[in-house]
Amino acid sequence: MKKIIIMTLIGIFSLNASNAQINSGKLKIFNGRVITPYSIIENACVLIDNGKIVDVCAGDVEFKGAKVIDANGKYISPGFIDTHCHGGGGYDFMDGTPEAMIKAAELHAKHGTTLIYPTSASCSDKTLFEMFDNYRKADKMNTAGAAFGGIHIEGGYLNKTMSGGQDPRYVIDPKPEHYNEILEKGDDIIVRWSMAPELPGALDLARELKKRNIQVSMAHTAALYDEAIDAFNAGFSSITHFYSLTSTVTRRDALRYAGVIEAGYNLDNLYVEAIADGVHLPAPLLKLIYKVKGADRVVLVTDAMRGAGMPDGKSILGSLEDGVPVIIEDGVAKLPDRSSFAGSVATTDRLVRTYMQKGGVNLLDAVQMLTLSPAKLMSIDKAKGSITKDKDADIIIFDENINVQTTIIGGKIVYEAK
Repeated sequence: MKKIIIMTLIGIFSLNASNAQINSGKLKIFNGRVITPYSIIENACVLIDNGKIVDVCAGDVEFKGAKVIDANGKYISPGFIDTHCHGGGGYDFMDGTPEAMIKAAELHAKHGTTLIYPTSASCSDKTLFEMFDNYRKADKMNTAGAAFGGIHIEGGYLNKTMSGGQDPRYVIDPKPEHYNEILEKGDDIIVRWSMAPELPGALDLARELKKRNIQVSMAHTAALYDEAIDAFNAGFSSITHFYSLTSTVTRRDALRYAGVIEAGYNLDNLYVEAIADGVHLPAPLLKLIYKVKGADRVVLVTDAMRGAGMPDGKSILGSLEDGVPVIIEDGVAKLPDRSSFAGSVATTDRLVRTYMQKGGVNLLDAVQMLTLSPAKLMSIDKAKGSITKDKDADIIIFDENINVQTTIIGGKIVYEAK
């Protein structure tokens, strides 16, 4: 009996010794082309330990105890950050269950998104608060999807004439008694808020959000240029889906006035979102936006709804319970009468690919607009957005056509293409 026990213990010790050879917290990616904010390092190596990048170097180096990934000459890139996304894979972040949130996040992780900001649409307070509760649950359960960065509220406080695919039943003006309740219930998870700055009370709300370090964006707006300037001074730091439901040159009493689009171009420090799916923004506009704003102030977003990764046909924008019916065709979601777009079906890899092909942008800048630029917009660039020592190990590997092979979040492999 003693002999059996001793032999069993020896077996256990041997097994532990074998496992010790590979440290589950260490990872080495070699034989790849590392995309940094300034250049592409050929034949490079990235070392990861405990979820952090510990070194980036040319050539191959020994990293004892690490799991090894051969990039086979492909690109090693920072993970994509999507600050505006409603869902994907047949699921919406407002469907009312944590599982729906997780499934949407998993779809986007397969396309290179490592950090995602679940985005609401105009809805009842009940639906919004349920989204908050489900977000908190999903955040703890999410192990194979893009990590959650916080809630992005888009909706409610919009200009009725620019509501587009948003449900008009819930388009209202911001009032303290209303938004204070929202902030009370979601202050720990709300990190971004899109609204029309010309609405009564919008600037007061923007100032309050700025105090709370919540990023504020102009959206679904008919504001004149001067109103956009006032909004910028009050704390609005970006424009949501540039050119989509954002005002431009108009006439009033025969006089010509500039709008939000012109403010976006003239205010150097104002970020602009670009849905670079090739449909929302055709090639000439992609080129113009990049030419004027540069990669530093352009943030690529999917604005994807549940139809991302799904076949053409009927779908729903928003929650299954009270969302807006839409049709997916021509690579985009439309209202049934085809009077307006109703969100995109893009994934982040498509954004990079399209901006390069149709916008004439080089790979380095296309990647920056989906990594470091959104990280700076959301004030998380000390930890995210580039392959730099001591930053979070959110990394993807893709080929020349931006086909994602591997997605790594916090040093953990969450997706590998078969």
